[in-house]
Amino acid sequence: MSQPSNARLGFLPNLIFASRWLQLPLYLGLIVAQGVYVWQFGVELVHLIHQVFLNGNEEAAAAALAEGGPTAEVAIMLIVLGLIDVVMISNLLVMVIVGGYETFVSRLRLEGHPDQPEWLSHVNASVLKVKLAMAIIGISSIHLLKTFIEVGNLGMPGSKFTEAGVMWQTIIHIVFILSAIGIAYTDKLMTGGAVKREHGAH
Repeated sequence: MSQPSNARLGFLPNLIFASRWLQLPLYLGLIVAQGVYVWQFGVELVHLIHQVFLNGNEEAAAAALAEGGPTAEVAIMLIVLGLIDVVMISNLLVMVIVGGYETFVSRLRLEGHPDQPEWLSHVNASVLKVKLAMAIIGISSIHLLKTFIEVGNLGMPGSKFTEAGVMWQTIIHIVFILSAIGIAYTDKLMTGGAVKREHGAH
């Protein structure tokens, strides 16, 4: 009589465990988002080439200064920072797609593959959280640097920045840094506690 009961108990855990595959469309959607960022990178790169070779003359620079806009050098720098921003967000997507799939869905079985990421061999939920936090700090740093470059027009008519906006952006960046430190410290405490328990068991 215990056979059907065991069969029911076996089916439910298997169903719950198989539910992890519901995350597959989410990771496929992130791959589509990765393609969108590749397209965005191409658009920004064309904009950069256009800025350098078609608008990078002295007349355009003088017109930009007369209108209170950024100089050609500053405009190029902002476009390059935008390209770096796209690359860093793309790197973040790769970490979430590859690391998240490996951790929560199924093994990728990349052992021995020449292109296997070094961090993938020891990735877990804690490591992934720390890496994502560091990536977010990098992205926030790029945005803050772009703000500091453009902030020269602060207070001028048509400026898209305010003192309060710059201050809050800086505060949010500091919060990101403190959060990453807190996550890394918590992970260190948890890892240290697990190691001590393992040594104590021996």
